[in-house]
Amino acid sequence: MPREKTALKALTTALDAETRVHDDHHVSLRLWLRLLSCTNQIESRVRQSLQSSFNTTLPRFDLMAQLERAPRGLKMSELSQRMMVTGGNVTGITDGLEKEGLVVREVDSADRRVYRVKLTAEGERQFRRMAAEHESWVIDLFGTLSPRQKKQLMELLGELKEHLAP
Repeated sequence: MPREKTALKALTTALDAETRVHDDHHVSLRLWLRLLSCTNQIESRVRQSLQSSFNTTLPRFDLMAQLERAPRGLKMSELSQRMMVTGGNVTGITDGLEKEGLVVREVDSADRRVYRVKLTAEGERQFRRMAAEHESWVIDLFGTLSPRQKKQLMELLGELKEHLAP
Protein backbone atom coordinates (compact mmCIF):
# COMPACT_ATOMS: atom_id res chain seq x y z
CA MET A 1 0.00 0.00 0.00
CA PRO A 2 1.45 3.39 -0.94
CA ARG A 3 2.57 5.55 1.98
CA GLU A 4 -0.11 8.23 1.33
CA LYS A 5 -2.90 5.66 1.44
CA THR A 6 -1.49 4.11 4.63
CA ALA A 7 -1.34 7.53 6.30
CA LEU A 8 -4.90 8.36 5.18
CA LYS A 9 -6.19 5.03 6.46
CA ALA A 10 -4.46 5.57 9.82
CA LEU A 11 -5.94 9.07 10.09
CA THR A 12 -9.45 7.85 9.17
CA THR A 13 -9.23 4.99 11.66
CA ALA A 14 -7.97 7.36 14.36
CA LEU A 15 -10.92 9.72 13.86
CA ASP A 16 -13.86 7.33 13.68
CA ALA A 17 -16.51 6.95 16.38
CA GLU A 18 -15.30 3.53 17.45
CA THR A 19 -11.97 4.83 18.74
CA ARG A 20 -13.79 6.37 21.71
CA VAL A 21 -14.29 3.02 23.43
CA HIS A 22 -12.06 0.49 25.14
CA ASP A 23 -12.27 -3.24 25.72
CA ASP A 24 -13.68 -2.61 29.18
CA HIS A 25 -16.75 -0.85 27.71
CA HIS A 26 -19.88 -2.95 27.30
CA VAL A 27 -19.97 -4.91 24.05
CA SER A 28 -23.30 -3.26 23.12
CA LEU A 29 -21.68 0.18 23.28
CA ARG A 30 -18.75 -1.03 21.17
CA LEU A 31 -21.15 -2.59 18.66
CA TRP A 32 -23.23 0.60 18.39
CA LEU A 33 -20.12 2.68 17.74
CA ARG A 34 -18.89 0.17 15.15
CA LEU A 35 -22.24 0.42 13.33
CA LEU A 36 -22.05 4.22 13.52
CA SER A 37 -18.49 4.21 12.21
CA CYS A 38 -19.38 1.94 9.27
CA THR A 39 -22.45 4.04 8.44
CA ASN A 40 -20.43 7.26 8.51
CA GLN A 41 -17.69 5.79 6.31
CA ILE A 42 -20.17 4.42 3.76
CA GLU A 43 -22.09 7.71 3.66
CA SER A 44 -18.86 9.66 3.23
CA ARG A 45 -17.79 7.49 0.29
CA VAL A 46 -21.21 7.80 -1.36
CA ARG A 47 -21.17 11.59 -0.88
CA GLN A 48 -17.70 11.83 -2.46
CA SER A 49 -18.70 9.61 -5.37
CA LEU A 50 -21.89 11.58 -6.06
CA GLN A 51 -19.88 14.80 -6.04
CA SER A 52 -17.07 13.57 -8.26
CA SER A 53 -19.19 11.56 -10.71
CA PHE A 54 -22.32 13.72 -10.98
CA ASN A 55 -21.44 17.04 -9.34
CA THR A 56 -24.37 16.58 -6.96
CA THR A 57 -25.02 16.08 -3.27
CA LEU A 58 -26.53 13.27 -1.24
CA PRO A 59 -29.58 15.37 -0.23
CA ARG A 60 -30.30 16.11 -3.92
CA PHE A 61 -29.93 12.41 -4.73
CA ASP A 62 -32.21 11.49 -1.81
CA LEU A 63 -34.91 13.95 -2.91
CA MET A 64 -34.81 12.60 -6.44
CA ALA A 65 -34.99 9.04 -5.09
CA GLN A 66 -38.13 9.91 -3.14
CA LEU A 67 -39.71 11.39 -6.25
CA GLU A 68 -38.70 8.40 -8.38
CA ARG A 69 -40.71 6.18 -6.00
CA ALA A 70 -43.77 8.48 -6.31
CA PRO A 71 -44.69 8.96 -9.99
CA ARG A 72 -47.65 11.20 -9.05
CA GLY A 73 -45.22 13.46 -7.23
CA LEU A 74 -45.07 14.46 -3.57
CA LYS A 75 -46.16 17.48 -1.60
CA MET A 76 -43.32 19.48 -0.07
CA SER A 77 -44.48 18.38 3.40
CA GLU A 78 -44.34 14.72 2.32
CA LEU A 79 -40.81 15.18 1.00
CA SER A 80 -39.80 16.82 4.27
CA GLN A 81 -41.23 13.91 6.30
CA ARG A 82 -39.69 11.22 4.11
CA MET A 83 -36.28 12.87 4.09
CA MET A 84 -36.51 13.79 7.80
CA VAL A 85 -35.39 17.38 7.16
CA THR A 86 -37.03 20.76 7.53
CA GLY A 87 -39.31 22.24 4.91
CA GLY A 88 -36.74 24.96 4.30
CA ASN A 89 -34.12 22.37 3.36
CA VAL A 90 -36.54 20.69 0.95
CA THR A 91 -37.45 24.05 -0.60
CA GLY A 92 -33.80 24.93 -1.19
CA ILE A 93 -33.00 21.57 -2.78
CA THR A 94 -36.17 21.67 -4.89
CA ASP A 95 -35.42 25.22 -6.08
CA GLY A 96 -32.00 24.14 -7.34
CA LEU A 97 -33.30 21.01 -9.07
CA GLU A 98 -36.14 23.01 -10.63
CA LYS A 99 -33.69 25.60 -12.05
CA GLU A 100 -31.79 22.72 -13.68
CA GLY A 101 -34.99 21.31 -15.19
CA LEU A 102 -34.83 18.09 -13.17
CA VAL A 103 -38.05 18.61 -11.18
CA VAL A 104 -41.22 20.59 -11.66
CA ARG A 105 -43.79 21.94 -9.19
CA GLU A 106 -47.42 21.38 -10.18
CA VAL A 107 -50.61 22.48 -8.47
CA ASP A 108 -52.21 19.54 -6.63
CA SER A 109 -55.48 18.57 -8.32
CA ALA A 110 -57.13 17.79 -4.96
CA ASP A 111 -55.99 20.97 -3.21
CA ARG A 112 -55.11 23.96 -5.37
CA ARG A 113 -53.25 25.60 -2.46
CA VAL A 114 -50.64 22.83 -2.50
CA TYR A 115 -47.85 22.02 -4.95
CA ARG A 116 -46.65 18.57 -5.84
CA VAL A 117 -43.05 18.06 -6.93
CA LYS A 118 -42.32 15.61 -9.74
CA LEU A 119 -39.27 14.51 -11.65
CA THR A 120 -39.15 15.77 -15.23
CA ALA A 121 -38.24 13.36 -18.04
CA GLU A 122 -34.66 14.68 -17.83
CA GLY A 123 -34.73 14.27 -14.04
CA GLU A 124 -35.81 10.66 -14.45
CA ARG A 125 -32.99 9.99 -16.95
CA GLN A 126 -30.37 11.58 -14.73
CA PHE A 127 -31.65 9.83 -11.61
CA ARG A 128 -31.56 6.41 -13.33
CA ARG A 129 -27.90 6.99 -14.24
CA MET A 130 -27.05 8.10 -10.70
CA ALA A 131 -29.00 5.24 -9.10
CA ALA A 132 -27.21 2.63 -11.22
CA GLU A 133 -23.81 4.04 -10.23
CA HIS A 134 -24.92 4.38 -6.59
CA GLU A 135 -25.90 0.71 -6.53
CA SER A 136 -22.52 -0.34 -7.92
CA TRP A 137 -20.70 1.78 -5.29
CA VAL A 138 -22.66 0.17 -2.47
CA ILE A 139 -22.07 -3.31 -3.87
CA ASP A 140 -18.37 -2.53 -4.01
CA LEU A 141 -18.33 -1.18 -0.45
CA PHE A 142 -19.73 -4.50 0.82
CA GLY A 143 -17.48 -6.49 -1.52
CA THR A 144 -15.32 -8.04 1.19
CA LEU A 145 -18.31 -9.87 2.67
CA SER A 146 -19.42 -13.19 1.21
CA PRO A 147 -23.05 -13.66 0.18
CA ARG A 148 -23.54 -15.79 3.31
CA GLN A 149 -22.07 -13.08 5.54
CA LYS A 150 -24.27 -10.41 3.94
CA LYS A 151 -27.36 -12.56 4.51
CA GLN A 152 -26.35 -13.21 8.11
CA LEU A 153 -25.70 -9.52 8.75
CA MET A 154 -29.08 -8.61 7.19
CA GLU A 155 -30.84 -11.12 9.44
CA LEU A 156 -29.09 -9.91 12.59
CA LEU A 157 -29.74 -6.26 11.82
CA GLY A 158 -33.34 -7.16 10.97
CA GLU A 159 -33.77 -8.68 14.42
CA LEU A 160 -32.26 -5.58 16.01
CA LYS A 161 -34.52 -3.32 13.96
CA GLU A 162 -37.58 -5.32 15.01
CA HIS A 163 -36.54 -5.07 18.67
CA LEU A 164 -36.07 -1.29 18.36
CA ALA A 165 -39.40 -0.63 16.61
CA PRO A 166 -41.84 1.44 18.71
